[in-house]
Amino acid sequence: MVVVMKPEATAAEIAAVINKAEAVGVNTHPIYGKEHTVIALVGDLTKIERDVFTAMAGVQKTVRIQEPYKLAARNTHPGKTTIDVGGVTIGGPEVVVMAGPCSVESRQQVLETAWAVKEAGATILRGGAFKPRTSPYSFQGMGEAGLKLLAEAREQTGLPVITEVMTVETVQMVCEYADILQIGARNMQNYGLLHAVGKVQKPVMLKRGISGEIKELLMCAEYILSNGNMQVMLCERGIRTYETATRNTFDLNAVPVLQRLSHLPVVADPSHGTGDWELVGPMSRAALAAGADALIIEVHPDPDKAASDGAQSLKPEKFAELMGQLRLIAAAVGRSIATHPAAVNNGRVKEAILA
Repeated sequence: MVVVMKPEATAAEIAAVINKAEAVGVNTHPIYGKEHTVIALVGDLTKIERDVFTAMAGVQKTVRIQEPYKLAARNTHPGKTTIDVGGVTIGGPEVVVMAGPCSVESRQQVLETAWAVKEAGATILRGGAFKPRTSPYSFQGMGEAGLKLLAEAREQTGLPVITEVMTVETVQMVCEYADILQIGARNMQNYGLLHAVGKVQKPVMLKRGISGEIKELLMCAEYILSNGNMQVMLCERGIRTYETATRNTFDLNAVPVLQRLSHLPVVADPSHGTGDWELVGPMSRAALAAGADALIIEVHPDPDKAASDGAQSLKPEKFAELMGQLRLIAAAVGRSIATHPAAVNNGRVKEAILA
């Protein structure tokens, strides 16, 4: 159930509704919109009659939420959720592009890629310090040393950083270095990890599991939201089907479906969705046209020598070419590609910094 407050409702009236609900053991999640405040009630609602709230001062109406994902549901939130990450807004009219290497491999590689994606127009740097791999013998990432390199790249370029957190034990460490916490596909239903990132006030990008239904993705987001972290974005990164022509089956349907079902920002990952750099461009363009709020794209200066996922990584020049195409498509659908003050040359000499 949600209690929709009148636009002119006072802080005392909002507090009265919250107190009444919590007095009978129901959890409350106030959501403050531009026009209305909505109070989501989660728990055993059989203890509460709807009329109890309807008659209270400042209350406009109450609405029963049928979906099991109460906080993620679109009708819970008075408008689209937007998330601010270092001056970059995700979920608004501008489409955000996150780009960078699959894995952090060296200082030179990270800084070179960070400068390249910045100059092409990306507004967030992606990079993996911890890598969940199918084989225990594959490159597992540089760990905290990789996080430090990402932080250095942010310091030099001004680009906020998104990186994966894999375990409950490393949540606080990753929070010290990253601006956005990524929950990978293999961890979508790692409920201990979902609880842990729900208790920190850092934006979280939750990837759909390789065999996860859309409803399951939304329910996993609910775990994070119910712990108090409302800064969640949903990522479609391809699912496993019978098809073997591509690494995964990129479910483009998920983009508009998630936009219809939820108020949370929707991110598309065409790199993992296809596993083939030649398909990343077409699927990036398609995802933008389908309504994605952000794209996350893998870029590497030398994909043939990448420690992981080189086959799906774009070279910097190909990424720059794609960014030009994305700007045209964004304009065609009434949007634009986000820019950031960090994208303006700050007068420092890149070559000297890389040395």
